[in-house]
Amino acid sequence: MKIIDGGITAPQGFYAAGVACGLKKNGQPDLALIASDRPASVAGVFTRNVVKGHSLQLAREHIRNGLARAVVINSGNANACVGQPGLDDARTMAALVAHRIGCPIEQVLTGSTGVIGKRLDMNAVSSGIDAAYASLAESDESAHLAERAIMTTDLIPKERVVRFQLDGREITVAGMAKGSGMIHPNMATMISVITTDCAVEPAVLQQSLTAAVNKTFNRVSVDGDTSVCDMVIVLANGAAGNTLLTQTSDGTHLLAQAIELVSTELSRLIARDGEGATKLVEVQVNGAASSDDAYKIVLAVAKSPLVKTAIFGEDANWGRVLTAAGYSGADFNPDGCDIYLGNLKVCEKGCALLFDEVLAKQILQQKDILIRIELSEGVASDRMWTCDFSYDYVRINGSYRT
Repeated sequence: MKIIDGGITAPQGFYAAGVACGLKKNGQPDLALIASDRPASVAGVFTRNVVKGHSLQLAREHIRNGLARAVVINSGNANACVGQPGLDDARTMAALVAHRIGCPIEQVLTGSTGVIGKRLDMNAVSSGIDAAYASLAESDESAHLAERAIMTTDLIPKERVVRFQLDGREITVAGMAKGSGMIHPNMATMISVITTDCAVEPAVLQQSLTAAVNKTFNRVSVDGDTSVCDMVIVLANGAAGNTLLTQTSDGTHLLAQAIELVSTELSRLIARDGEGATKLVEVQVNGAASSDDAYKIVLAVAKSPLVKTAIFGEDANWGRVLTAAGYSGADFNPDGCDIYLGNLKVCEKGCALLFDEVLAKQILQQKDILIRIELSEGVASDRMWTCDFSYDYVRINGSYRT
């Protein structure tokens, strides 16, 4: 299994486009269309926020059919919290794409991201869908444009492609994502589309995606907030020609591994590109009594503003890490807790150590930082990706609507 260059169109039978239709004030691409040349098995995972965007609601409804031909996503407007007109607009988006593609409306999934509480400009969306359909292509450039079209405050594109062998066939899994702020487990302000040319039953695809999301996208926290438009969609069109993967197939685990690898790569990119972030931080816990305890600790440390600001300031303030673990709700004895920054131990058995402050500063000056917490309670472990909090986070979010 190897990572290769490319984008969402790398699997056989997929086409993409990204166009500017006027939803973004800066004139950048703001509508993406991804289409398969045949009906594809489809699976999805959606935000657990009780408030849900209208485009997402329609996608959840359509995904129950188990088949999809296309995904259309706009940025610049979340299409959320505007009442029945928002759902009507989402249905119009799907109908316009279905007419162009030549498929039932139920085989079109919709997504939106941007400002909440503002009605979509459907004239712009309609012209954007026409332009996107006209420019659908399987080129890397079309894939990159589709990725750019779903970005909001993102500073870097997020694309990954993985390839592996199955039944003597070459299987490709590709993913793209957007997400930079309002990122936290149970989904966040992120949207991801994954495509593969593997032939697989929808139920098996759903199991693989759910398992991958729990280990990857739901292990990212930028600021502790979760939004209303968050989803991960995967389409599998079978164009590679492998034997259909079912619950009892030997190769099912390979597809699951590929989806998890793509999701891991995208998740790390989301954390690295957190709003105003200067550093990617991985928080690890080992030796917890239970998986629940391990999760509670990594979650608390990863979302702690005091930990994140200390990382930005390159201050080895390990007491903030221990404090966050202590209020996490996990059951552990702090007298058995060691804390490391990279490979430098800064706390032993819950107490201060004389450590090399200069070396600690050098570690915290790196772009990739590991915080490792070693407990003495059991064998459970977990990890989470986050980022630091900088001055720019406040600047970006203090004027998001304007």
